[in-house]
Amino acid sequence: MKIKELFNRGNVNFSCEIFPPKKDADFTEVFDVVDRISRLGADYISVTYGAGGSTSKKTVEVASQIQNKCQTTALAHLTCIDSTPEQIQTQLAEFKANGICNIMALRGDKPKDFTGHAYYNYAIELIKDIHAYGDFCIGAACYPEGHIECAHKQEDIFHLKEKVDAGVDFLTTQMFFDNNLFYKFLYQALAAGITVPIVPGIMPIINARQVKRSAELSGANMPARFLAIADKFASDPLSMEQAGIAYATDQIIDLIANGVKHIHLYTMNRPNTAEKILGNLNHIIR
Repeated sequence: MKIKELFNRGNVNFSCEIFPPKKDADFTEVFDVVDRISRLGADYISVTYGAGGSTSKKTVEVASQIQNKCQTTALAHLTCIDSTPEQIQTQLAEFKANGICNIMALRGDKPKDFTGHAYYNYAIELIKDIHAYGDFCIGAACYPEGHIECAHKQEDIFHLKEKVDAGVDFLTTQMFFDNNLFYKFLYQALAAGITVPIVPGIMPIINARQVKRSAELSGANMPARFLAIADKFASDPLSMEQAGIAYATDQIIDLIANGVKHIHLYTMNRPNTAEKILGNLNHIIR
């Protein structure tokens, strides 16, 4: 199923994101994660893509397992920063051969050891190539608080509109911890003429280390309420996990109460976290 078809349904649905194993020996563990998340009833599962070949070859195998063994729609990530057009064409053909018709098109981060020529500098260039290849449902990333490399929010919205016009079917946000910033972003996107579905991405912060790392990677604003939780429970892992799950649950309830129909969970290969959050929402989702 193409993911854009899910957005025509009236019910609230959800998806989860996982990453492929770094070592071949870890495939069994990842397949167990896939199976557990599939059994939760995820409408689709997205699989990240490692730049520089570190995990990129494993993305297809995991996505194929999701779709062909677990009978759950797969969304395969594809990055382009260190790829040639020929490599992208080969990857698209491999997706097609495995029945994968949904792609999250991303620029990706340049590998530290990369010294070659960059054929792709922006995600829009990849989106155009995927669209030209044909018959894929294309997702792209968006940033409610602005891209960390973009100095001006309006410029970021302008470039987002360009990506959508190039053939994007839906958008998924970077993690955020203040729903009001997401609602403001929705209005800004709509004012710019962006009408494709925008899926909020929720990252449950379940240990203190994630707080600093999440802020560094995404530039996301950390509300005072969230920082107070992290400060209070940083030295108590079980309490921090419980509080982080409660915070993410509260975010999701607020989003659904305000009309949001789809939730994307950045589960970080932790099915237990997804199970606990969805357990809190068993009468709200489904």
